[in-house]
Amino acid sequence: MNINWLEEARKRKDELIRDVQALVRIPSVRDDDGAKPGVPFGPKVAEALEYMLRRGREEGFQVKHVDGFAGHIEMGAGEKLIGVLGHVDVVPAGDGWTVGPFAAEVRDGRLYGRGAIDDKGPTVAAFYAMKIVKELGLPLSKRVRLIIGGDEESDWRCVDHYFQHEEMPDVGFVPDADFPIIYAEKGIIDTDLLYRPAGPQGAGALTLVSFQAGRRYNMVPDAAEAVVEGAGPEEWSSRYKRFCREHGLSGHIRHSGEAVTLTLEGVSAHGAEPERGQNAGVYLADFLASWPLDGQSLPFVRFVASAFSGDTCGRKLGLAYRDAQSGELTVNVGVLSYDRGHGGTIGLNIRYPVTADGGAIRRTLAETAARHGFSLGRFADTKPHYVDPGHELIRTLQRVYEQQTGEPARLLAIGGGTYARALTAGVAFGALFPGRPDVAHQKDEYIEIDDLVKATAIYAQAMYELAN
Repeated sequence: MNINWLEEARKRKDELIRDVQALVRIPSVRDDDGAKPGVPFGPKVAEALEYMLRRGREEGFQVKHVDGFAGHIEMGAGEKLIGVLGHVDVVPAGDGWTVGPFAAEVRDGRLYGRGAIDDKGPTVAAFYAMKIVKELGLPLSKRVRLIIGGDEESDWRCVDHYFQHEEMPDVGFVPDADFPIIYAEKGIIDTDLLYRPAGPQGAGALTLVSFQAGRRYNMVPDAAEAVVEGAGPEEWSSRYKRFCREHGLSGHIRHSGEAVTLTLEGVSAHGAEPERGQNAGVYLADFLASWPLDGQSLPFVRFVASAFSGDTCGRKLGLAYRDAQSGELTVNVGVLSYDRGHGGTIGLNIRYPVTADGGAIRRTLAETAARHGFSLGRFADTKPHYVDPGHELIRTLQRVYEQQTGEPARLLAIGGGTYARALTAGVAFGALFPGRPDVAHQKDEYIEIDDLVKATAIYAQAMYELAN
């Protein structure tokens, strides 16, 4: 059967844009204060989920609402199930937008708004792909189900709840990442190294009163602050300015009586790619480690400096894992805190290769921490996800992508995590095309309308071929 999938998507372009705009205009940020039974993520996430399910009912699909956590839109018949997983929740808009973050404005071939690329635009593209297959009356020997979650940006309670009550697809894809195909996703560990000084403050010309950097484990801290007592103004100012200049950083120093407050600006980046940032907390610890601090705080800053300065691959921790499928292990020091008299915490976000063992990483971390006076606190391990390149799912998606784009369908590995992890056999498949900037979670987030249409065509052919 010879179908011009791109032409079919173009026929529905205006309607497609209208539905994406309507969904983007719902500010579906998780709202715990507004949560209640049946509305676990707040009223706006519930409104966005219901919008998609209502559109499914209007188009004659089978629709199911699963306790407010998620829902699905289904077509076809048969025992086998093809799953497509998207989400309608978004991160907060933040500041600095030049367009309304929830205005869904179309300008210069782009549709702007929070969620445009992550993940409302691609989710609606998948819905329109289903419409194309249905409206063409194409025969299917399997069911195709668009599963829509409402908590992807936070704790994934949506898909956890969904798959406790609904069947697992035989295979599936997730339109919430990059094209061509992401077949490997590293394991993700969030853990705390705890420092609790046992003895008295001890000798030291200077006292570290407090140290703070970062709020999220999966982001490189772009700001850090330390308060030190007993510092002489002239020597501190000159050495700090020289340190900042040598490292290309912006730092400020403020004196108040016998105390000095040091602030440092770094460069933020996603925790999956810490090498792209400049960790303000690690740099500030590196500076402080050369000063005669008190006996309680000096081991804390020295360990931070020695273990993490100039190393985002865990080599100094004994975690230099690497494999051919997914590359190197990475370590992001996402949170640093120290308070005089109470001790400190190092919050780490570790992305480890698909062939590495999270248990071995835990043991090594615990041993390394103990040697430096730290203990291992919270340890949350999300296991890696990997689909064999020879799997029929991947071969089918590669063929579809290459036919639709004329470009090779390379297999990608990432340190991030997508809903593909929730599937027994699933991969991330678009909707960001190669060469396009990744503006998810950024101010002025957008999706290229031509890309939205092209992705719809790709998803339609993929659904048909997987379910035929």
